[in-house]
Amino acid sequence: MEPITLTTERLRLRAFVPEDEDLVYAHCQDPAVRRWTTVPDPYGREDAVFFLNRIVPDGWRDDTDYTFAVEPLEGGPLFGAVGLHNRGPGVWEVGFWLAREARGRGHMTEVVRAVAHWAFTGLGCVRLVWRAEIGNTASRAVAERAGFAVEGVQRAGLLHNGTLRDAWVASLLPSDFGLPSPVPYLPPREAPPAVAPRDPRPETPGPVGPGA
Repeated sequence: MEPITLTTERLRLRAFVPEDEDLVYAHCQDPAVRRWTTVPDPYGREDAVFFLNRIVPDGWRDDTDYTFAVEPLEGGPLFGAVGLHNRGPGVWEVGFWLAREARGRGHMTEVVRAVAHWAFTGLGCVRLVWRAEIGNTASRAVAERAGFAVEGVQRAGLLHNGTLRDAWVASLLPSDFGLPSPVPYLPPREAPPAVAPRDPRPETPGPVGPGA
């Protein structure tokens, strides 16, 4: 696929270009970005060059990863990134990072909802997945505000700096956006209400013996 541009009320999502090197390098010096995402740590100039000249264009060309730079719609430098990663037929995974100065304004929730809508309407996505290492509460808050349903914990779900980490996992479906699914989906029937265990004690008091 050729790179495309998406817009929201406040933001523009465009393909990264080699000229973004300085800003990508600077933002990836943020300890929070290196701690909670899969960017290399430490992050060098060569990592930014490889990301912009190989990972991003290869992903678009091979239809495996669609990565966008996030910038203000009215103009200004990029301050975030979001990507959709192919995880099999109809399944995509979203990942993102946001510069420190842009946090706390709802930007990333807006971004995630935009790429989710595009995934459902443009990519034939039937299930969008979000994962984050347990403890990454900021990322989880974005996912939940965007409408993801947290499903549980994936043991050893993420490899980060050579170590497997447990991960929260959540999903978003087309129906969560009021959109039709390309594949029919039959939700599981609701489980019958649990029956309270019967109290083994007699309903009426029994005899009280000596020493009771």
